[in-house]
Amino acid sequence: MSAWLVLAVTLGLQAAISAAALTMPVLAPAAAASFGLQAVQIGLYVGLVYAGAMASSLASGTIIRRYGAIRTSQVALLLAAAGLLLGLSGMAWLLVPGALVIGFGYGTVTPASSHMLARSAPAGRMGLVFSLKQTGVPLGGAIAGLLLPPVAGHGGWHWGVALSAAICLAAAALAQPLQPALDADRDPAAQPSRAPLFAPLRNILSRPALRDLAAASFVFAAMQLVLTSYLVTFLSGERGLSLGTAGAVMAMSQAAGIAGRLAWGWMADRLVGPRLLLCLLAAAMAGCALAFALSGSGWPVAVLILASILFGATAIGWNGVFLAEVARLVPREEAGAATGGALFMTYGGVIAGPPIFAFLIGHGGYGSAFLAFSLALAGLAVFLARSPAALHTSRS
Repeated sequence: MSAWLVLAVTLGLQAAISAAALTMPVLAPAAAASFGLQAVQIGLYVGLVYAGAMASSLASGTIIRRYGAIRTSQVALLLAAAGLLLGLSGMAWLLVPGALVIGFGYGTVTPASSHMLARSAPAGRMGLVFSLKQTGVPLGGAIAGLLLPPVAGHGGWHWGVALSAAICLAAAALAQPLQPALDADRDPAAQPSRAPLFAPLRNILSRPALRDLAAASFVFAAMQLVLTSYLVTFLSGERGLSLGTAGAVMAMSQAAGIAGRLAWGWMADRLVGPRLLLCLLAAAMAGCALAFALSGSGWPVAVLILASILFGATAIGWNGVFLAEVARLVPREEAGAATGGALFMTYGGVIAGPPIFAFLIGHGGYGSAFLAFSLALAGLAVFLARSPAALHTSRS
């Protein structure tokens, strides 16, 4: 099957489930009161989503091998829809199982995509192909930012949640005609591995190059989810923008993330080694976080938009380079399992980031919170520049 068709399928599946994961953060300003919560507490919800993703990512290799990458992705989308629908009750306690169920689905989609792309992508274009696929994450964010706030504004936040669930169901159905061909390599007789659950993680930590990648992804993911989870609330609650305008700015930020993923993927294949590129991205994210920390209510809207775009291009744009390098460093048949192990660290950053940010907001405001993350990213840039484990560039 054509590599570009595989890419299109994985891109669509990734976008749908990414929109689902960001639905509640985007709708937080409108929905929080219904649950008796404050909008800034949405970071706890995001943490639960990725706690579920951490658990399922480790088991993804065996699941994909037995049931197929497309079938695994379809079930993931059904889980995401179910998790969203649990939130329609307006009862705060149901947000907990709802977030976990979304996470159980989310954690298997990226390893499933890596499994398919590692088999179909040309070796010299893996950075670009994986980055193209990972544009599904900011594309899903852009869909959530553009569609859900207007729907919530006209009919209530419940309709925004229902629309996101419907998108998941539609994506799962549209993938069905391609399932037999794309899952032809599955092994129905495959049994759960006898290796310990954390074996994929130990494999990552035992290889210096993979370990450095995983460590970097922990910090990058924390910043990415802080940006996507809090941008709307920050702009509307702290900088006085309307919910609709803040949602549109988020969509611009996500769109910049799409452009960034394509640009960084091409650069990683052609111009700059993955290590140096990730180092530069860490430094750029640190600068953007510092700009947000120094911003004030008097800043022009155009400046806030520009800062959000630059932040999106860097904090949302790194993933494809990371995932392509993980796939390059292992045999192709191990790409799904290795990705799952590396993503365990990534999702750990996602879980840690928003709650830590919420804690920092509570004790020092948004300025202190963004400043702390700026310092962490600056430290990561130094770590990547000085780390002895070389990440070689694969150019062709």
